[in-house]
Amino acid sequence: MDASAIPDLADVLAARQRIAPYLKPTPLYRYPALDAVAGTRLWVKHENHQPIGAFKVRGGINLLSQLNEDERSRGVVAASTGNHGQSIAYAANLLGIRAIVCVPEEANHVKVESMRALGAEVISHGRHFDAAREHCEELAARHGYRYIHSANEPALIAGVGTYSLEILSDQPDIEAIVVPVGGGSGACGACLVARAIRPSIEVIAVQSQAAPSAYRSWRAKKLTPATDSTFAEGLAVGTSFELTQRIMWDLLDDFVLVSDDELRAATRIMIEKTKNLVEPAGAAALAAVLADHGRFKGRKVAIICSGGNISPPQLVALWPQAGQT
Repeated sequence: MDASAIPDLADVLAARQRIAPYLKPTPLYRYPALDAVAGTRLWVKHENHQPIGAFKVRGGINLLSQLNEDERSRGVVAASTGNHGQSIAYAANLLGIRAIVCVPEEANHVKVESMRALGAEVISHGRHFDAAREHCEELAARHGYRYIHSANEPALIAGVGTYSLEILSDQPDIEAIVVPVGGGSGACGACLVARAIRPSIEVIAVQSQAAPSAYRSWRAKKLTPATDSTFAEGLAVGTSFELTQRIMWDLLDDFVLVSDDELRAATRIMIEKTKNLVEPAGAAALAAVLADHGRFKGRKVAIICSGGNISPPQLVALWPQAGQT
């Protein structure tokens, strides 16, 4: 696909065929204990059950499986706070392609170890994602690697859009889909599928107040950088991206912000009520529902648990008083 092209439902359906030999559909579960806290009927789309513990693997397989022989022989390079890098590493491992991933110096070590175990070369550079991304782009220009942007890739968006197909196949009467946003590929995929299948479905994006670039860009209808200080690395970007913003400007119903404290609380609740490991970005959709009970009351809502790659220190920090007497 052209790098500037906006994918459509046909592209998502084609992506579903490409990834089917490698990935099974993830569960869509409802938890009465979670419903009781949220005050509505919630269905959790468990992308934390993917082989890398995150939704992005769908896009990685869809994109890398379409590379030509020249691109495969040159290898691929990506920048990531963790889950995009795992996606590229996983797909490259499946398809026998060399992969390099640039990460911030303090990236989640669980995700970094996973990338290395999958055979990727991991390069730590800079304190934040954008420094790692700039270094990644320099390497691509210098060595001729196929650079895989974390958001401005139509094949990534079409790939992750397949989870929304699965949601509507399992629960056709869903009224709203709430999606965490870092770069925005997941929200874009949900928008493309919902608008094509049933336009009345409300798609709502959610981001941390401590890293609100995508939110501000969506509101302003222009790319707007913002400070990134969130502890939730899956949401930790200081810039927004052209392709995903163009799609969200046209198709996204609403965009909300939650605080890092609300993310911590939602992560604890998700772990306690669903009995699943959830990373803070993966609990962002629940945080948005809990922050506005009235908006969602009485509706059938799907929330995307985008990932479960929480590190042991992050997990312990959620319950700082545990074990104390």
